[in-house]
Amino acid sequence: MLRKVSIFMEMIKFEHTLFALPFAYMGALLGAFVMFGEFPTWAQIGWITVAMVGARSAAMGLNRVIDRVIDKKNPRTAGRAIPAGLLGSKEVYIFIAVSFVLLFIAASQLTVLAMQLLPVAVFFLVIYSYTKRFTWACHLVLGMTIALAPLGAWVAVTGEINWTAMVFYIAIALWTAGFDIVYACQDLEFDRKEGLYSIPSRFGLSASLWIAKIFHFVTAIGLFALFFMIDALGWWYFAGLVIACVILIYEHAIISPRDMSKVNVSFFTMNGALSVVMFCFTLIDLVVT
Repeated sequence: MLRKVSIFMEMIKFEHTLFALPFAYMGALLGAFVMFGEFPTWAQIGWITVAMVGARSAAMGLNRVIDRVIDKKNPRTAGRAIPAGLLGSKEVYIFIAVSFVLLFIAASQLTVLAMQLLPVAVFFLVIYSYTKRFTWACHLVLGMTIALAPLGAWVAVTGEINWTAMVFYIAIALWTAGFDIVYACQDLEFDRKEGLYSIPSRFGLSASLWIAKIFHFVTAIGLFALFFMIDALGWWYFAGLVIACVILIYEHAIISPRDMSKVNVSFFTMNGALSVVMFCFTLIDLVVT
């Protein structure tokens, strides 16, 4: 049983929750302070966490089962649980169903708008895995999907969406799309061979890295804009933002068209650190001001 649980956790890359969960908590914090001038309740944080686990587990499970044939052909992904025979498709479908139930239960414990927008979230969670089959904008769809975490957390505590929430949503969507482009550069030749769509397969390695840089530049602008849009934010947030920008610069500096050997450091380590830094400094800022 423990081995099976371990295989499921590896399949959904549970450690990658570090990308989205800190920004979800940040969305809850900012939403609560913008609307009510106070912290979200522990109950809200708890249900947001359950919703995040459910949504991300369902999305990753769907991605793995939908892409099982493609993954088996790709040397980089052939060792994943389904193509390697460690998990059966039926098991994964049951896992996906349970994950969606968790998401539904969590949303029902939050705001009315959270429940009303649940079908939109489910649509994006399902459709993303198919987009590489018909559009190179698949990275943007992934960004729009993952950025639903902070936007959903905002909605969970406020019951509404405003322009500040949308600026935050767009910033996180482009951040996600940018690092996904970098990650997809590993499969450039495979995607071209299999007729799959991605920005690297469409525009080439050098242009793709520049597109990722532009996306991350816009992310930085969006996060800077929040500093001026939200009165509750002060210099601790600003300091965290400066550190986050340094991280973005560094993650692009360690890769180039001539040397992609540190792509995993750029993709996972740096972006995981960035999300944690932004959440921690935002929390400190709201506590001390």
